[in-house]
Amino acid sequence: MQKILFVCLGNICRSPSAEAVFATKAAAARQPVIVDSAGTGNWHVGEAPYGPMQRAAKSRGYDLSALRARQFTAADFDGFDLIVAMDAVNLRDIERLRPLGNETPVELMMAFAPEAGIKSVPDPYYTRDFDEALDLIELASEGLLSRF
Repeated sequence: MQKILFVCLGNICRSPSAEAVFATKAAAARQPVIVDSAGTGNWHVGEAPYGPMQRAAKSRGYDLSALRARQFTAADFDGFDLIVAMDAVNLRDIERLRPLGNETPVELMMAFAPEAGIKSVPDPYYTRDFDEALDLIELASEGLLSRF
């Protein structure tokens, strides 16, 4: 069973959405996976996902309400088969924590949707475009799922 970790900055918008979207799509496809999410920063540890993100996700059938933010740690490299970063800054910050000799792959979320023509999922906490983030996460989740 694959274990996948989705990572963004604060773990209150993009990565919890990716966790919920991918888990939902994997369950529908009967693909057994374990998913989680984390943030590279510690500002929101223990908090629920951002209210506007929760509302946007819920309107598409994804419930984020039970999720709580946590910070990415070096131990996550050993706990997951794949780590998926929402943007290049998060990828860089994840790689800085990589233990010597660890080979867990770290990929950008949008690498699973090259047809979108962008490399990062824009942070809706700042852009306020929660639907765009969900559109991209859904698209990339389909691409990731197709690799199983």
